[in-house]
Amino acid sequence: MASSEPVELTDYVIVGAGTAGCVLANRLSADGTSQVQLVEAGGRDRHPMIHIPAGFMRLLDHPEITWSYKTAPGAETGGRQILFPRGRGLGGSSSINGLLYVRPLPSDIDGWEAQGAQGWSYENCLPYYIKCETWQDGADPRRGHDGPIKVTRVLAPPPVCAQVVKAGQELGLEFLDDPNATTRGPSIWYYQQTRQGRVRSSAARGYLWPVAGRPNLAVRTGLQVLRVLIEGEGPARRAVGIECRHADGRVTVIKARKEVILSAGVIGTPRLLELSGVGDPDVLDNAGIATQVALRGVGKNLQDHYVTRLCFRIKGIATANERAHGAALAGEVAKYVLSGSGILTYSAAVVGVFASTGLADRPDIQCVIAPGSFKEGRIGELEDLPGLSLGVWQMRPESRGSVHMTSKDPGSAPVIDPAYLSHAVDRATVVEGLRIGRRLAEQPSLAPYVVNETLPGAQAVADEALLKYARDNGSTVYHGVGTCRMGPDASEGCVVDSELRVHGIQGLRIVDGSIMPTVTSTNTNATVLMIAERAADMLLNKAPQRTAQAHAA
Repeated sequence: MASSEPVELTDYVIVGAGTAGCVLANRLSADGTSQVQLVEAGGRDRHPMIHIPAGFMRLLDHPEITWSYKTAPGAETGGRQILFPRGRGLGGSSSINGLLYVRPLPSDIDGWEAQGAQGWSYENCLPYYIKCETWQDGADPRRGHDGPIKVTRVLAPPPVCAQVVKAGQELGLEFLDDPNATTRGPSIWYYQQTRQGRVRSSAARGYLWPVAGRPNLAVRTGLQVLRVLIEGEGPARRAVGIECRHADGRVTVIKARKEVILSAGVIGTPRLLELSGVGDPDVLDNAGIATQVALRGVGKNLQDHYVTRLCFRIKGIATANERAHGAALAGEVAKYVLSGSGILTYSAAVVGVFASTGLADRPDIQCVIAPGSFKEGRIGELEDLPGLSLGVWQMRPESRGSVHMTSKDPGSAPVIDPAYLSHAVDRATVVEGLRIGRRLAEQPSLAPYVVNETLPGAQAVADEALLKYARDNGSTVYHGVGTCRMGPDASEGCVVDSELRVHGIQGLRIVDGSIMPTVTSTNTNATVLMIAERAADMLLNKAPQRTAQAHAA
């Protein structure tokens, strides 16, 4: 550290103002006694498309609001580079995601504890799922009623959605009125959204905006963290602060009296650790970075849900496609402005499914069903003619990838290799999942409205053809986790302990989705909120919250 660099002092410095960072900034500054600095490389969440629910389709590759990451070409994904959106700016990925709010299966979290994450059972975590939310549809002790994140039902979905639900029941799926408040076997249900009226309920809106005026909280945007500052040797080794660069090139050091907390996400957190000399010595040496702390699990264990979409041409019933163009779209804009309703309030999907392929002992396929179809089968521009899309992903993939730096330049991007479909079970599951999607479309309540399957189409019959389609057309569903996984022993690839403290370094914690030992079966944002709420209690030495209702969910 150059002596000319200005030094600031605070109690906690939080790196990353995404989902977890916003939660921590709120909770750690609440009693007014601790100084908290929240440091974010991106800007304020001012872009209008952040706040219009359907606007997420225009943000996934936005050069200022995302990091514009792409995966390395994958051997099992047609050698393609796949867009890997990560939010940049206040709210992070909660400001650009598809607004879908789904708690995990209880067995997902119990599995963390079974792998050595002491205390991380579903029963212990449920109070924090409850704490983070306000469920806007009736009183239920299994749901939260005064949390910062507003959760609601989709408003007036197109009629085709009701036929999809009926078709699911004909397929033998149980209809769930509230999939976040009940035990979930093979079932069909309507997705819930992180939405407050006409606008997105992001972590920034829910947690950060209401407390931004606290005198002990400083929210710093446009500040790129270059490295974590680590002092001492052996057991006395400690993270003492961070080195940051302003947009104009000035460098500032922020020192933390209490702790440095990394909440930069599944990509940003391992990236920063490696730039700071913390990681696998072989990886660091390859990047020209001197090893300060050998921690071989950093950047490994990357997991993500890989989604592949079936698309159908629809007739005789309304879908979103015909309302998304020309004069009809102008009418939808007017409807949104005047009443806060219409297709601009929709999220990435409206109907969800948990299904069993028979390859696992519990549901292993989740479906995202949208009342519209996207060009080339990927989220983006809706087709002109009426359509329906049905995406499938394996809920608990076996494939494991990595995120690693190959340069010591803080301005360079890491190599992101999710290793999608590299495990045989994953390949078999996606093929069976596509077949389940096809069977849903063949049920009596939906079949009369289906003209034909446009993607992959009738020519994809054999397993090999369906697998090739999945390899050539699948993509991330934005659920990357696991690159700094939680567990008791650094020698076994764990990066943080059950208190989320980085092994071998005092004063440094990680609080974000990178600490998940295994990906949850479902959408991940609700679980990142839970992790951050629980971590805040740990940091403040509060007794863990408990609820007598834990067994019910």
